Order: sequence, then structure tokens, then C-alpha cells
Amino acid sequence: MQLKALIVDDEPLARDLLRSLLAEHHDVEILGECANGDDAVEALQDRSISLLFLDVQMPEMDGFDVVEEIGAENLPPTIFVTAFQEHAVRAFDVQAIDYLTKPIAPERLGRALRRVREKLHSQTARFTHEQLAALLSSVRPQNDPPRTYAIRFLVRDGDREILLPVGEIDWIEADSYYSRLHVNGKSYMLRETITDLTKKLDPVSFARVHRSSIVNVERIREVHREGRTDSSLVLKSGSVLKMSKQGRQRLIELGR
Repeated sequence: MQLKALIVDDEPLARDLLRSLLAEHHDVEILGECANGDDAVEALQDRSISLLFLDVQMPEMDGFDVVEEIGAENLPPTIFVTAFQEHAVRAFDVQAIDYLTKPIAPERLGRALRRVREKLHSQTARFTHEQLAALLSSVRPQNDPPRTYAIRFLVRDGDREILLPVGEIDWIEADSYYSRLHVNGKSYMLRETITDLTKKLDPVSFARVHRSSIVNVERIREVHREGRTDSSLVLKSGSVLKMSKQGRQRLIELGR
């Protein structure tokens, strides 16, 4: 069985090393590489990917964020790549989830691939929600203070700066390392990535409907289906936004 792999790691040297090690395994074909979680979510729409190497520790959107974004039931067989120390790695062992520690040793990679092949043959390659929940609770802090969300942003308006209440935002557009806030026909630039803003905005009021856009759900007028996976939103302002499959799922969950 040919394994079609996706490598997700923000470190170019780590991707180079893994690529060179996988060259020794002739049943593994690398379909693509991603340097961040956002690109990984996009790449995982390709259902031909049958093996995922997922770095745990990445800036902005880490490996666990990717899992939560895609959903465990939609992931291909996954091998986590981690720099976690021994006490945290035990969590992977306990949940029987495949992992590699950095720097990756060739023999350890070989063992992980054998496990994946065996699981594929026995149809048990996909881990369960319970396994992932237990893993996340083991490696992520559990005593965090209550989550608070942004209520306003300081933005430039011509030659002055204003405090813009988040409730006035219609939608947010990714613009490289900046984000463009669309408010009542005007737009303001904010030096924050869209991934950063996703974490700062209350998910009850704001939904990331596409890798490049966040929408204020109160501003949505209607939703249009366009085929099996594509959709679009029409806002009360008349703006039309693309919506990904994951974005549509978030709106469905908000409506429950």
C-alpha cells in the first residue's frame, strides 16, 4: 500500500530531515509540505492524503489547533512530531497515538511507519475523539484563568487613532501579516494575523468561515450552498464572502 504523506512543520530544517528519512521508505510518497497550521488545514482538504506528519509546536496555529479545526474524524492516520520532554510524551504512549520526538531518529521513524501500516491493515488507523481529548488534557495546562475576549481594537483612521468596538466589525479579511477590519463601508488595518484575531474574538459572535476571513455572525443575512463543499455568505452590507466546509460547520454548531 502506497502511503501519500503530508508534512506539517514550521522549521525548514526539520522538514528537510524528515523528507530525507522518508526517501528510504519506498512505499511513502510526499504529496506536500506545509510550514504552518493554516496551510495544513487547507492542504488536508485533499482526501488522497493517507498519512500526516504533524508538528505539535508551531506559532499561531499549533498541531492541536489543526486537529481541532479539522476534527479527529476527518484526519488521515497521523504521526505527531514533538519536542516535548519525556513527561509529556508519556501522554502519547498512554493514548496509543503515534509520535516522533525531535531530532527524529531513523529507527524510530521506521517503527512509527510499521505501526501505521499495521493499523491500516486492521482498519484502526484513525484515533478516537476520546483518545484525543485525553491527550489534549494531558499535555495542555488545565488551570488556565477564565478566557476573556477583546472588546475593542486600537486602529489608525487617517492621521489619528481610534478605539474600535469589536461589535461594530462586519467582517475581517486576512492581509499577509495584517488584518483588514471592514466596518460599515470603511476598512481599517490592524497589525495582527487573522489566526491571532481568531483567538482574541469571542467564538459566539465571530466565526472564521474561511482561512482568509472572519465574520461577525450578527451581520450575516443569508447563506448559499454551491456544490457539496463550497458555500458563500451574504452580509447585511451586501458583501459576499466565500465559506469553507469547516466554516460552514462552525456556523451549524453556532446555530445549535
